[in-house]
Amino acid sequence: MNSSEKQEVGPAPCKRAKFLSLVLEPVQWLQMLSSQLHSSFIFGIVLVYGLCQGFSGSFFKVVTDYYWKDVQKVQPSTVQIYIGLYYLPWVMKPIWGIFTDAFPIKGYHRRPYFVIAGVLGLVSALIVALLGKLPIALALTCLIGITGGMAIADVVIDACIARNSIETRALAPDMQSLCAFCSGAGSLIGYSSSGFFVHHLGHQGALGILAIPPTLLIVLGFVIYETRATSHHFEKKKAIESVIFTMKGMCKSIKLPQVWKPSLYMFLSFAVSISTHEGQFYWSTDPKAGPAFSQEFVGVIYALGAVASIIGVLIYHKTLKDYPYRNLLFFAQLLYGISGMLDLIFILRWNLALGIPDSFFVITEQCVSHIVSRLRWIPMIVLSTRLCPRGIEGTFFALLMCIDILGSLISKWGGGIVLHLLHVTRTDYRNLWLVILIRNVLRFATLGLIFLVPKGNHSTELIPMDLLRKNSGTITDDEGMRLLSINETNED
Repeated sequence: MNSSEKQEVGPAPCKRAKFLSLVLEPVQWLQMLSSQLHSSFIFGIVLVYGLCQGFSGSFFKVVTDYYWKDVQKVQPSTVQIYIGLYYLPWVMKPIWGIFTDAFPIKGYHRRPYFVIAGVLGLVSALIVALLGKLPIALALTCLIGITGGMAIADVVIDACIARNSIETRALAPDMQSLCAFCSGAGSLIGYSSSGFFVHHLGHQGALGILAIPPTLLIVLGFVIYETRATSHHFEKKKAIESVIFTMKGMCKSIKLPQVWKPSLYMFLSFAVSISTHEGQFYWSTDPKAGPAFSQEFVGVIYALGAVASIIGVLIYHKTLKDYPYRNLLFFAQLLYGISGMLDLIFILRWNLALGIPDSFFVITEQCVSHIVSRLRWIPMIVLSTRLCPRGIEGTFFALLMCIDILGSLISKWGGGIVLHLLHVTRTDYRNLWLVILIRNVLRFATLGLIFLVPKGNHSTELIPMDLLRKNSGTITDDEGMRLLSINETNED
């Protein structure tokens, strides 16, 4: 009796234990990161990547698309140019990095810049949301101000990530996975709610929601733990010397073949693949030419894409993080080109000929493209952290991200030019399929540049750890946050 009862009830507790273990795994992972790295650093990642970049970035994308289309009534090719201008604060990341590394405020390198980022984003969001229909130039300036706040906060937290990736290289993929997961989760919330707020608050009123994340950034600037630098770091001469050292170090590092080659690949992989987003958005919401998706359904599409992004992060973290960079990026770029063909099928309406409804097909396309994009993006970020020399890691990582963002800017502007040249407008989408075909061909062409990517993985030392200390009398010290516990030792 007892043995049979054990046989009957035995498997159930086992299944419950496995399920509980699966649920607790993310919590245990966060506890591990918090024990190895400072807990305030983990909190900063969650806030900056999850709320400010994930939520705000996704919400901003949808709401501003409708703002330009329905409030300002701008052509899609022109919107592509405007969106390219959103990237300008991100292109200036090395400048923000120099300020945070070399010019502390009241002895702090990180905390004041979180406050500055929050104030900039808060004021910009309130102006564009509350002052009615603005002149295009003023509206564009405010929207750039919102992205500027995001960019400055990103530089501050990325400086911490880069240093931790150097000092605890085994956790570099975990840190990038956490960033990507928080960004994906925030994007899911932002996309899910964007259509609802646009519908109920209006295209302009919904922009007021973007004032919330900058407010929390201001709070973060006051509560995050950072040691105050000693008085000699405030001297003007020291600041100038630090800037000179940083600039020389950046020039010396970028000249290394193992640095400029992968940087060139990442830049070209973004720049060559022209963006067609605005043309597709205008077409998909057009009641005459396209499927006329509603505001709520557009939010659902992007939300499911955010879920797919999280799945992409999990796939990378669980199965791909130890593979060589070159192999990962080759197959990711190949899949990137193949997934782009789904857009072509959708625009040509071949899905209907195959009996596949528009809603099902576009959701499938979004999920596939977001997974592939994550598998392509995360290895690039991990590789970038491994290219940063110790001592200027914050500024140099910002430089590498600036190069990538410059590629994205060129992609936006290039796409806008192609849309204009092929006469894709608010009412004429006859050549949109040709623009997408050109984009896909360029994606496949990028595969010919894969030789620029190193063959090593995240544990490979790509540049000398003491690169900037050789033949230099300047020794840099850590003036920023204490990200590692006192008892932690450096890994060789």
